[in-house]
Amino acid sequence: MCKACDYTIHGAQHHFGWDNSIVPALRVDPGKTILFHCNDSSAGQLGPSSTVADVATLDFGKINPVSGPIYIEGAEAGDAVKVTIDSFAPRSFDGRGFGWTANIPGFGLLSDQFLEPALKVWSYDPIALTPALWSDQARVPLKPFAGTIGNALAENGLHSVVPPRRVGGNLDIRDLAAGTTLYLPVEVAGALFSVGDTHAAQGDGEVCGTAIESPMDVVLTLDLIKGAHLKTPRFTTPGPVTNHLDAKGYEVTTGIGPDLMTASRDAVAHMVDFLCATRGMAAVEAYMLVSTCGDLRISEIVDMPNWVVSFYFPRCVFE
Repeated sequence: MCKACDYTIHGAQHHFGWDNSIVPALRVDPGKTILFHCNDSSAGQLGPSSTVADVATLDFGKINPVSGPIYIEGAEAGDAVKVTIDSFAPRSFDGRGFGWTANIPGFGLLSDQFLEPALKVWSYDPIALTPALWSDQARVPLKPFAGTIGNALAENGLHSVVPPRRVGGNLDIRDLAAGTTLYLPVEVAGALFSVGDTHAAQGDGEVCGTAIESPMDVVLTLDLIKGAHLKTPRFTTPGPVTNHLDAKGYEVTTGIGPDLMTASRDAVAHMVDFLCATRGMAAVEAYMLVSTCGDLRISEIVDMPNWVVSFYFPRCVFE
């Protein structure tokens, strides 16, 4: 229970897709603090005892549930919702935090190279948040955040949660963690804010399509900035964003060429090859692992006609 919270949104108060006709789960004045019980991105279809067979039978109509929506009194088009991100508390299953990472056929940056389903089920300390065991040779540092966080669109009808939007949504920005302040454009009366898709860890890019997908309790304060006229979301972090990964340095591969997407794919594929060669990992295992902790970065985008994309893998995972 959050003693400082004004309201609670329970796990059952969720929806699939953005639709400005959805009846709000709650109406609040600006400045209120809310506890959200967020489901994982499978909406509970995958659990601690799941196997790879369960990945093949996922119901994609029940992917990425978001808790809400919240109607913020006084919010109107042209305003911004100021989201102060207070905390993340992983849900406990028999005293352990639970998460999953999957290769879902047809999804992910290298989907044409990894055609079969794969699944990693994680168990970690939900209080200490010490690095989670991938195997006897690898541990992934944790940094909880909400992958999907946003407001309803002005366009009527049901819109998929999967792609990110100008009002937020499935942003999958790792740095929307505790202490960050996020500003989201408002397009409809009340904003109709929702949040979900909580992750225990993710690399920048979420290259295999999933992170460490983990149900969590999230505490947020929702305020209102009148007349902000934001075109897209923006945010402020409280300090450094990679301290959990930096200590031992990085292994880095690159992709170079005239197309950023091709260069990104090459950089990731080269890292998968590197881990297979140096760590004896199966390719799909390396692909899922790098999605949870490796970072895609645009290193150079001005020296035409070729651009450079780098993929940073933190050495601390193996040390």
